[in-house]
Amino acid sequence: MRSPIKIHNLLLLICLLSIGSCKREDRFLETKPNQRLAVPASLADLQSLLNNEQVFNRGSDPALGEISTDDFSATDDAYISLSLSLERNAYTWQKSIYDATYTQVADWNAPYLMVYYANTVLDALPKIGSSGNQALADQLKGAALFYRSYAFYNLVQTFALPYNEAEAGNIPGIPLRLTADLNAKPQRANLGECYKQITTDLRAAAGLLPATPAFKTQPSRPAANALLARISLALGKYSDALTYANACLSEYSALTDYNKLNAPSATGISKTYLDEDIYHSTQVNYSITSTRRNSYVDAAFIALYDANDLRKTKFFTTLDGLQRFVGSYDFKNLKYSGLATDEVYLIKAECLARAGDVDGAMTALNTLLAKRWKTSTFIPLLAADHIDALNKILLERRKELLFRGTRWTDLRRLNKDPKYAIQLSRTVNGISYSLPANDPRYAMPILTMKSPLVD
Repeated sequence: MRSPIKIHNLLLLICLLSIGSCKREDRFLETKPNQRLAVPASLADLQSLLNNEQVFNRGSDPALGEISTDDFSATDDAYISLSLSLERNAYTWQKSIYDATYTQVADWNAPYLMVYYANTVLDALPKIGSSGNQALADQLKGAALFYRSYAFYNLVQTFALPYNEAEAGNIPGIPLRLTADLNAKPQRANLGECYKQITTDLRAAAGLLPATPAFKTQPSRPAANALLARISLALGKYSDALTYANACLSEYSALTDYNKLNAPSATGISKTYLDEDIYHSTQVNYSITSTRRNSYVDAAFIALYDANDLRKTKFFTTLDGLQRFVGSYDFKNLKYSGLATDEVYLIKAECLARAGDVDGAMTALNTLLAKRWKTSTFIPLLAADHIDALNKILLERRKELLFRGTRWTDLRRLNKDPKYAIQLSRTVNGISYSLPANDPRYAMPILTMKSPLVD
């Protein structure tokens, strides 16, 4: 049996890497100075660990990929004003994005902190047992498996190259930490092993989680299926993605009618959780994406929205003569990156189009768009064939999921098809930068310094 975790080691780990995440939810970690050991001893302890929104939901999803996308631009003055060289380097697609001052990176540490918490629960459950409440024990296991898979997937999308089935066994992935034991030093698994672990755990989670969570910040069976749909789409496994999208929507299909939105916050589309929000989480809080004045959306992109499309007014506001994004599904000044039914409908539509089901694809797309246009103005879109349908769906995906953290993955996957591959380009202070399709810079470098969580 693994020896108990010494409290000073545990607290050191949490304080170093949680980025301010220690909260009262971790009741069993609240210790007096004379306490020497702290281990979770009950299902309630494990539930407290998994209820820590600062670890799992608040600014925990990587955002370096979002900074590197074409979702937005920054003015020269805003670029110069950025205090972090990491943001400037990611924005201009530098090969080396870390300078000598960096000892840790939030995009790496925050997900691995999620993994550590999840593994603590998974390690403790067999010792604690069900304690007469098998339903709760199953739910805790399912939640831990979901969180770990969610973190691993985000890490792979950020720090590993895009998936290629033929080469997946040879492409480096990430270290798969499957235990909370700090003495374990996992090496980088290959990409095939990473996705196998992620999807296997998620399928298990789907069988353990409830259909309806107590809070939007907690995982559920629809959330697990939505994440499986997102992952399968990234892998190009469209039949699987459609299956998981349908499984999600069969249990939760609510869409928010933008005509009935509450008054927006200063940086978000609503002051409350949206109906369509399945699992609420947000991206690492970088100034270039979180501060309205630092980024703007090009006028040519704004012009893609119809005058009757409420996204045109709900997503954007004018500041200093430029269009700024204020359409986040988060209402606390962070960029939403969670799972919502609008994305799932778009996944379903894309998969149906790729399968040649034009009518089904357009029905799924129109179901979403009908909730986005001014009342009585929406005319359902039609498509001449499956290619036309796919093009319309990808355009709407681009317009709907702006700043949601999905564009980086979309660029990575769509660049493999010459019909959709693009070269990104920017000019900053008179200097031109570019990122060609399928460039190795579509994987962020891993900081070489040792981490307490990952070797």
